Parts: sequence; structure tokens; C-alpha cells
Amino acid sequence: MTRTAQTYTYLRPSAVHSTAEGRSIGLETSGGATPAGQEAHPRFFSGFLTHPQATAAGLLCVADIAAARYYQPQLDHWRDPVVTGNGDRLRLESFSACCGVYARLDMLGDALDGDIGHGTTNVDVNIPLRDALTRVGASDPLRLEVGPDEMTVTTFDGPVVEKKVPLPERWLRGFAETQVITSGFDLRAELPAAEAVRFLRALPRPSTTRGASKGARWVVPAGRSLRATTRPVPGAVCLPGPERLTALTRVLRHATGLRIHGPAVTAGSGPVASAWEIGLPGMRLTLTLSPDTTRGFSGEGGVLDALAADESAEDADLVSVLLAWDPAVDIADLAAQSGLTPQRVRAALTRLATAGRIGYDTAEAAYFHRELPYDTGRAERDNPRLRAARALVDAGAVRVDGETATVTVEDHSHRVRSAEGRLTCTCRWWAEYRGGRGPCKHALAVRIARRAAAPRTTATAQDKADTPTGDTR
Repeated sequence: MTRTAQTYTYLRPSAVHSTAEGRSIGLETSGGATPAGQEAHPRFFSGFLTHPQATAAGLLCVADIAAARYYQPQLDHWRDPVVTGNGDRLRLESFSACCGVYARLDMLGDALDGDIGHGTTNVDVNIPLRDALTRVGASDPLRLEVGPDEMTVTTFDGPVVEKKVPLPERWLRGFAETQVITSGFDLRAELPAAEAVRFLRALPRPSTTRGASKGARWVVPAGRSLRATTRPVPGAVCLPGPERLTALTRVLRHATGLRIHGPAVTAGSGPVASAWEIGLPGMRLTLTLSPDTTRGFSGEGGVLDALAADESAEDADLVSVLLAWDPAVDIADLAAQSGLTPQRVRAALTRLATAGRIGYDTAEAAYFHRELPYDTGRAERDNPRLRAARALVDAGAVRVDGETATVTVEDHSHRVRSAEGRLTCTCRWWAEYRGGRGPCKHALAVRIARRAAAPRTTATAQDKADTPTGDTR
């Protein structure tokens, strides 16, 4: 697995400060993007927290996920959460080290009393800060400072704080995969606070000795609660690795309800991802679980179709200049401004997501804009299936004959067919995953070959045919 060193540089450690005016949480920032360009230590918020204890618990939960490894638990490097200011809210995000859990705390306007900026950066969450956050009281006036003030930046001459953290490429790709997966989710169940607390407290606890649980559980709505079921049925929600939800224990005393999001399933469905959203005063905390504790989001293959479209690179360049740090990206509005079809706008957003520039909020069923310091070609270059598919096309290994294609690899051939809006293949990958982890390299090569042969227009039949089923937004 490829690993690169991600370096965070802070003017000083984040801390909870006590002054004559009261206490404040100072979250230090490192190398962020803003509407004015890159800044070494951007400042995104200064003001009061209207629900200090609940906010402290939510911050701790996001930090817990960043430090956790649920599959084969072991000591791991700390990774600092990402914070994005969208003008009307702050979003804090993290992934578990195994890339199987994605956490996001949305601090909405009702939780913040102050001016919210625009941009994205990493924030320092260290052990002393975590200890101090656990001691935040319910009624204590508490300020939040995200980033140093201008005077601090210009006069600070002490030693900086640096963290060098190995960042797996698969962790970065997880940002792109989760927005593809969750964009196909719908609200499946909603529980009031008391039932939500009862259900979550009854879940099994994680074990550091035997590792994560195997297999998936299923639950179905039953009145104002949830009922376990042994197999998927229409309306059911998958609960893979239920011990991964115990990170929510920190916030249960502040919970106002639980909303569960997931894809449509049938009696024959395999394990799927799901999103568990805890309502908090003025905030939402969402944990998205991969389909299995042994699967990280980075290998799901949801971005491959968009990356395989040659025009998506040009479309992404066009769409990127239209993004404006909006808390909700309007597909129809982007289509009107760019002159592209909604399908091509979504493909462009997926390509931008491979650089961490697009996320998806299941609560609002909308994409949102963030910026991370990666280029949009990185995920494409580092994706082995996409590289292999392009190599097959370049070698002339793909022969298309109507709805059927033949892909020749060395001394054997694979048949790729169109069926119910997707491509099937005779290879071992398809036999094992049945399309559940994205297209195999042979089907991907066929898509690339067909698109290369099709005439370029703003809206072709091929655009619609290659739109993955299940995403109708």
C-alpha cells in the first residue's frame, strides 16, 4: 500500500484556555484553502458556542474515529480532522485508520454565535485538548476559535508544532467513494431520542482481543423503534460491524433523535453501507459504515465510471470554477451555468471528489464544497483497475460487437455484456463481487472503448446508458 507523509504545521497546540472573560477552545489550523487562496493558518470562526458540552462531545467523537482502527485493532498514528467553513456552518470530518468509518459533525448556525468563514483546513486535536474537552460543563460560557487571530499570526515567534503522519492513499480515496455511495441513500428510519439511546446502548462493544465482528446485521423500522431481522427485506437497513457505532456513546446524553440512511435493498441483497445520524442541539453527527468491517471505503470502485469518461476531466475544470463554498451544491444550477447535462455534472463532481473537493450530506441530500491539498488526477493515477483498463484499450484488447464485447487478456478472453443498465463479465472478479465493488477492469475497458467510439455531444445516449443505476438525484 502506497504511503506518503502528510505534514501538519501549527503555530501552537490546540487547547482549552481560561481567561478573565471565561474559557475558550482554541483549535489551531494548518495549511488551508480559502476564497483568497492558500493560507498557512486560516481563521474560520470566532464566537460563542450555544451548546458547549454537546459540541465538546461531538468534537471528541470525530477525534475518536480518527484515532480508531476497527479491523485488526492496533496502535495507530493520530490523524487530525478536517474542518470546512461553508459560511453558515462548520463541518468537521475524519476517517478511521482502517477507512471503514467516516465521521462528520455538522455545526449549524444555531450552535454557533459568531461569524463563520469559508475554506478548509486541518485542526490540531491532541491528547491534552481531548482531556480538557471531557471537562467542559453544560452551562459554562465557552468561546470557539478556529484558527489564530491576525495579531497572533504576525507576532508569533515561538517554535511551531509539526506532526508528520503517514497517510495511506486509500484514506484519501475514501472521501471520493463515500460521496458516491451516500448519494444513493434515502432516509429509512427515524427514532426519537429515548428509543435511539436505548437501541445504541444495547449494541455490542468493540473488543481489542478478538478484532471486529464478521458479517452484517439487519434492522427494520418497527413503529418508533427498530427490530432486528436475520436477512435483508425491503425497507431494511444494514448494520455492518455494529460495535463501530459505540463511538456515539459520547453524545447520547445530548441526543435529540436518530435518523438512518441507506440504499434500497431486496431479499437477495448483500451487505451495504449505511449512515447513522444523531441529532444534537444545533448540530448533526453522522457515522457512515462500510459494508463490512474488513472493507474500507477506498476500494469500493464507485468513482471508476466517472474517471473513465474522457470528458469528465474537462467538465471538472469547468465545474470547479463555479463552486463557491456553498453548503449545498445545486446540480440543476451547475448544469444551467456550465451547459452540461446533470449526468455530466455529477461525473465532474465525482472527479473533483477524488481530490477531496466534494462531499455529500445525506441529511440534506446534497453535495457540498470543500478543498483538500490534492490534485484531481491523483486518484486516477493511483487506481490499479483504471490503469489496467486503459492499458487494455491501448493494447487493442477490446472488441465491441453491439451489446456484447470481448476483452482478450494474454491467452484467454472475457465476455462483457450489457444487462439491466450495467455491464456483466465472465471474469473471477465479477463472479465474486457481482458488481458490488464497482466494475471490473474488463467492463471498465469496454466503457472506455465505447465512449471513445461515440460522437462527442453535450448529451448523448451513452451518457445516460453509462449513468450508474440507483442515483436518480
